[in-house]
Amino acid sequence: MRNRLKVLRAERDWTQARLAHELEVSRQTVNAVETGKYDPSLPLAFRIARLFGQPIESIFVDDEELGA
Repeated sequence: MRNRLKVLRAERDWTQARLAHELEVSRQTVNAVETGKYDPSLPLAFRIARLFGQPIESIFVDDEELGA
């Protein structure tokens, strides 16, 4: 799954540690999601979407939708 998390974080000038704090997860979790090594749970995806004020679909895109 691809995502725009790193871009959204950079727009706020937040570090991975700051985003992790806001989401109540570890910095390693944020890094793994940003790099596509870990797909977030649905509750975490909803927290991310609420934090950035965007629908989940605008942040996360399934690789199958991209034809990958």
